[in-house]
Parts: sequence; structure tokens; C-alpha cells
Amino acid sequence: MRKMLRVMYQPYKWLIFGPYLAISTIFFGSLTILMAFLTNPRTTSFVCGTIWARLNGCLTPMLVNVKGRENVVKTQSYVIIANHQSQYDVFVVYGWLGIDFKWVMKQELRKVPGIGIGCEKVGHIFIDRSNHEKALASLQKAKEKIVNGTSVMFFPEGTRSKDWSLGEFKKGAFKMALDLKLPILPITIIGTNKILPSNSIDLFPGKARMIIHKPIDTSGYTDANLDELVSLTRRVVESGLVETASK
Repeated sequence: MRKMLRVMYQPYKWLIFGPYLAISTIFFGSLTILMAFLTNPRTTSFVCGTIWARLNGCLTPMLVNVKGRENVVKTQSYVIIANHQSQYDVFVVYGWLGIDFKWVMKQELRKVPGIGIGCEKVGHIFIDRSNHEKALASLQKAKEKIVNGTSVMFFPEGTRSKDWSLGEFKKGAFKMALDLKLPILPITIIGTNKILPSNSIDLFPGKARMIIHKPIDTSGYTDANLDELVSLTRRVVESGLVETASK
């Protein structure tokens, strides 16, 4: 039955959703540029980013369940840490997290029509992973934006998981949390890998779940025990995957 449904979905994917995704991305990217001159980055990000993500998620269609909203204080800035299994993670977080944040994005995305310049205008952070010094300079410059309830978002695995397992976490996000004296907000995203697998165009409707865990206080950590903070955060994120697998 699932195989038959997948075959039936293909015309919708190519003739309706695919063109809509392209058009909506260019439209909201252009609207972002316009709104950047008329209002503030937070409003622009919500109107353009959140609506863009929700519309594309709903048109897939993708149903999203969110657990743990009570763990977020909207006036508090966080370093947000999430696992990364699919491009659809972007839709889930941007569309359903409900707080203002800046993405840390690879430099290559700056060249994507609609997305690149729009993300730049609302203050998202592009880093050149091939140049360590430039990457550090970009993160240093970004720190001034992470105040007054605006957070920063990292996928610390660095790339999408190909086998759905949780990869090792890079330390950049955690060093920023210590530098800015901010709590870490761990998030587990589940199900997006079945909607759009990594390095694939095999899109298919499905359900996604986002678990927002309790924030982790970083005040007791320094560079000397940074590995402990990384390990703790990874265990918390992984606990959401284990919890779902056991059901």
C-alpha cells in the first residue's frame, strides 16, 4: 500500500509542490529584502521565515507535533542545539519553534536564489567551513546579535546524518555558549528523515516531532571541562530519539 501511495504522490510532488517550493522561496526571499528596509529583523524573520516554513511543511503535507514548549522563556536568549537528519529540519524548527533565532549556515547557501540574500538581510550567520579564521570571525561578529531573546541555532553534527544515527557534536556552538554566558536549549527532531531522507529527492508526506528539552545551565562550565558539556547535551538530544524508538 505504501509503495502504491508513493507512486501516486509523484505527480503532486513534481507538478505542484516542487514549483510551489521554488516560487515561494523566491517570493519570501524577495519579501524579506523589502521588509528589511521597512521593519526590524525579528518581525521580518517571523513573517517571511516562519510563514514560508509552515506553508511548505503543510503543503508537503507534514504534520508537526511539538513537546516541551513550556521549557522556553521567550525573553531569554539561548544557544539552540538540534540533531540534523533532513533538509526538512529547517521547516520544523523555523516554522514551529516559535522564538526568534539566527541560523548558523554554511557559506554555500548564500548563493541559493531567494534564500541566500534573504537570510543575510535578517541577520543569519554564514560561515566558511573551509577557512577556519573566516569562520571564527563570522561567529565573533554574530555575537552582538544574540541578545534580548534572540537566540542562535546550530546543527553541531555539521552535516545531515546518512544512517539516521546521531553523529558526534562539534564544539563551536558550545564555546559560543560559554563566551556569551547563555544556556543551551537542546532539541530533538524526529521523523523528518522519513519525509525527505538525506541526500535524496524521495519526498513523501509524514509526521515530524520536535522535543524541546529543558535548558542546560552553562555557568558551571569552562574550556577545561567543555567536553563534559558537549557530552551532556548530546545525551539529552539522543534521549529524545531513544524515547521515540521505544514507543
